[in-house]
Amino acid sequence: MEARNRLIKDWFARIRARQLVLPRFQRFESWGPHEITALLTSVIRGLPVGATLILEVGEKIPFNWRPIIGAPEEGERITELLLDGQQRLTALWRSMKDNYTDKTYLVELEPSDEDGKAPRVIAQTRWFKNGKKYPLWVDDPRECWKRKLIPVKLLDPDNETEYQTWADEASEGDHKVAREIERIITKLRERVANFNLPYLYLHPETPPDVAIDVFIKLNTNVAPLKPFDIIVAQMEEEVGESLHELVSTLKKEVPRIEEYTEPSTFVLSVAALLQDKLPNQRGYFQIDFSKFLEDWKKMVKGTNLLVQFLEEEGVVNRQVLPTESVLPPLAALWADAPTTSDEAGNVRIILRKYLWRAFFTERYDRAVPIAILQDYRALKKILNGEKVNVPCFDEDKYPLPTFEQLKQARWPKYRDRLGRAILLLSLRGGAEDIADGSKISKENISFREYHHLYPIAWLKGKGRSENEANIALNCILVTWKTNRKISSKDPLNYLKERCEASSLGEDEIKRRLKTHFVDFDTLASNDFDKFIEQRAKDAEKALKELCEGKRWYP
Repeated sequence: MEARNRLIKDWFARIRARQLVLPRFQRFESWGPHEITALLTSVIRGLPVGATLILEVGEKIPFNWRPIIGAPEEGERITELLLDGQQRLTALWRSMKDNYTDKTYLVELEPSDEDGKAPRVIAQTRWFKNGKKYPLWVDDPRECWKRKLIPVKLLDPDNETEYQTWADEASEGDHKVAREIERIITKLRERVANFNLPYLYLHPETPPDVAIDVFIKLNTNVAPLKPFDIIVAQMEEEVGESLHELVSTLKKEVPRIEEYTEPSTFVLSVAALLQDKLPNQRGYFQIDFSKFLEDWKKMVKGTNLLVQFLEEEGVVNRQVLPTESVLPPLAALWADAPTTSDEAGNVRIILRKYLWRAFFTERYDRAVPIAILQDYRALKKILNGEKVNVPCFDEDKYPLPTFEQLKQARWPKYRDRLGRAILLLSLRGGAEDIADGSKISKENISFREYHHLYPIAWLKGKGRSENEANIALNCILVTWKTNRKISSKDPLNYLKERCEASSLGEDEIKRRLKTHFVDFDTLASNDFDKFIEQRAKDAEKALKELCEGKRWYP
């Protein structure tokens, strides 16, 4: 490994000619305006910005590649792979080519209130309206100069003439002012073009596994990578396949998976389980990538069946999911599940029992990866016709919640497992809005709000605390319109209003409430304790049936 120097103008020449590209296992662009403006400010002030890492390419490119965002995809022979420094070079290239759709970067010439120094770079937010890009003044040289701002794109070493035209327009015809503006921009251009961005150089003879190792170690020391990023690098090196592309394929084939979990980590967990390994970082690094590719179609199938299964059980997205821990084992189990109707029906019963016990017990509250692998192994044997004990089904170690625990479960919005599980009973029952009768679905749940059946204000008037109101059994999901109509009214009065508003009368409101396993009479009694007792009993009955694998409905 050698340390070498290279000026920004020379970096740009290599990017423009497509001689320098990124190995495909690199993470995608992640810097935001704060990091970009800090980098550009350092460059125009002549401050160091660190070093990059280059692998020279010999006769054969050792890794699949992609160009820097916004750079040419066609060009000369690829001679270098950028192993580290993607964010810096991408920020420099894109800001000076002005191809960020939502930001334009400008050099501020006068001292700012932020640090009292000049020059510095700022990011101006942009937006489109009626075919025009706003604010309009950003593209008007005269308005920019009034604010003592210069577009960063004028400092692009590849752009040798635009800055002169810009200076003439900004000066409004004053030749002396134009030459002064041109002098200022020329000075800034020289700083940028001749700014040294050093790099560490790996010879083309460097074996791919060594280059990968250097990439991982360098990134881990400077900016820690996620396990997924490192697995991407290892998989690319071992089997020549892009995990990024596989995950993108999964998102296209099963787009709904993103509404439940982050697909990249999910995929690694499923792959680890299919290879009988822990679904955590330790297991990820033991994955056999050849086997991973062999299992890929199964993984897609399992993910697709998982999403269908979740929707059937009322789990429409992550917002109402009590624990994500069940997703990888369920996908892995569905991946190998039989497809004949009778066998598939038995699988559904067993996995329903597993799903709801995972939601209503403390099985996945601690030591989660080990617990997942243990349950997966046992469930896999059961689905293959063997008789074994599934740890998650152990009533002594993992009992269902008591009656008192159900009554005390917290408000679902707190991400409390038990609170969300109770709310989920409504969705499993086909919950409908109590005002308009619309059924909650994956398409409209984002427009639903958490609603207090007994309003906080009303309970406070009865001497009850807000904590007593904020419990899962006092919660259902309704449309925001319904939530506003009910406001702080007592249950009896708002139920009367709903009955009068409904052309089908009281029976229809009773039916709608029943979809939330809410009893109309106890709710209308205006007796909070009586209502919570009754709803706890109904919840207890429901969860027992579901945890036995039965198809419960209110």
